[in-house]
Amino acid sequence: MQFVDEVTIRVKGGDGGNGCVAFRREAHVPRGGPSGGDGGDGGDVILEADPNLTTLLDLRYQREYRAKRGQHGQGHDRNGRNADHRLVPVPCGTVVLDLGSGDLLADLTGPGQRFIAARGGRGGRGNRRFTSSTNRAPRRADPGEAGEERELRLELKLLADVGLVGLPNVGKSTLISRVSAARPRIADYPFTTLIPNLGLVRLGDERSMVMADIPGLIEGAHLGVGLGHRFLRHVERTRVLVFLVDDRHTLADEPGTPLEDLEVLRKELRAFNPELACRPQVVALNKLDLLEPARVQAIQQELEQPGESAALPISAATGDGLGALLEAVWAMLPARGHHSPFEGGSEPSRDS
Repeated sequence: MQFVDEVTIRVKGGDGGNGCVAFRREAHVPRGGPSGGDGGDGGDVILEADPNLTTLLDLRYQREYRAKRGQHGQGHDRNGRNADHRLVPVPCGTVVLDLGSGDLLADLTGPGQRFIAARGGRGGRGNRRFTSSTNRAPRRADPGEAGEERELRLELKLLADVGLVGLPNVGKSTLISRVSAARPRIADYPFTTLIPNLGLVRLGDERSMVMADIPGLIEGAHLGVGLGHRFLRHVERTRVLVFLVDDRHTLADEPGTPLEDLEVLRKELRAFNPELACRPQVVALNKLDLLEPARVQAIQQELEQPGESAALPISAATGDGLGALLEAVWAMLPARGHHSPFEGGSEPSRDS
């Protein structure tokens, strides 16, 4: 399935039904008076978080969503029927932005959470509503109100406990395939991961966490360099960051050191969102099976920072050290449960 994490859509609430001008015309009822009913309310367009969806692909092919209009009022004091609401399912983690102003409108994180994207118009009043002591036969009725219409930008931010961050070809996809049932594309060249991958990691004794493999970052990613800038938003919801580095200077005779690679990753995350620098972090040195023990120890000393735990040596290919890494990550996870930064999103009443 194609992964789509941003779309632009147009939503239009249903128009309200028109009020009716009518009079009673019954036998033996002189001066029966007005009997025009009210129009029905138009339907709302409502976005609903669906846990069964993982991409915004469906919304890419259908860009416009309209609710039906309310029924017109009728004679004999009959009001028009209110129109049904139009439900549009979106994945959990969808952020709703106003396309024109860029304002945050909703953050749909919980299953079943709803947001009224476009309100329907109210129905018009029939002529019976205008009866008074001085106007016994009003010939006036209100038209229905037009439904709300606007353009929205939807962005998907993956919901995961742990985010894997690293340069291209550092072994993130191999790691997530080793500790979970995820099966991302793996190859011996950079940028094999073109979309984020989610995997459920089970640690036994009923402990589990969701891990996200983010496509490789390179210097300047927050400015649009490489592929990672398109997916940096998916790191924002993770609660623990795992920085994966390797000794490419020794293994592939490439410029740079593990410490320099780590600083590039942290710099890109800070430039994208300074708050990410405050997240709990674990540093893992991958490809342990290809390094001499003395070299591993030297890199650990190089990566050691005041107030931080030592870099954990692992081998995603052989599985060495993965148990210790997962336990270290689990220990850093805050209390279970997810808090949405947007407190709204539920369906408000029509009187609000």
